[in-house]
Amino acid sequence: MAIKANLIIDQGTTYSTDLQLTDDAGNVIDLTSYTAAAQIRKTYTSSSATSFTVTIGASTGLVTLSLTANQTSNITAGRYVYDVELTSAGGVVSRIIEGIVTVTPQVTQ
Repeated sequence: MAIKANLIIDQGTTYSTDLQLTDDAGNVIDLTSYTAAAQIRKTYTSSSATSFTVTIGASTGLVTLSLTANQTSNITAGRYVYDVELTSAGGVVSRIIEGIVTVTPQVTQ
């Protein structure tokens, strides 16, 4: 079951956040051979999406999500949904986090 966490992204800015993955005992999860994907959509069934760039620190258990200033400029201010999925070398897909994204409007153009 995915962790629920909401994000706030300022429109027109570079965005980055880190997710530290640990097991129930607090040990870092080895993410060697994993891939990841993460998207923002207006609704769960929207056909268009903005994809995060996802970087995995295999031995550190760190997953970094990022968007460029250009990407966030192209997202209309408002409320969205997102999730992050990991795929193992064996093809097992796990959703690790999901929630609401609030994009705050940009003033400076």
